[in-house]
Amino acid sequence: MAVADEIKSRLEERFAPRDLEVEDQSALHAGHAGAPEGGESHFAVRIRAAELADLSRVARHRAIHEALGSDLVGRIHALAIDADG
Repeated sequence: MAVADEIKSRLEERFAPRDLEVEDQSALHAGHAGAPEGGESHFAVRIRAAELADLSRVARHRAIHEALGSDLVGRIHALAIDADG
């Protein structure tokens, strides 16, 4: 399964978001330090979920990282998060 699909699946399962976009931006970072050959290293997530509404920005990011799990987060070099309730 592609990393973007894993991200989407885990976030859908955990938050049941009303809006979720996962964009693989790896091609934009090709050749940069930390960007592995083959991509699947840089992602942007936009998520809107009721459960995130009352959390601070830091708490939202922590909840998202927790939902993704350390195994998946460990395979991602960069993750841009736009999260709201």
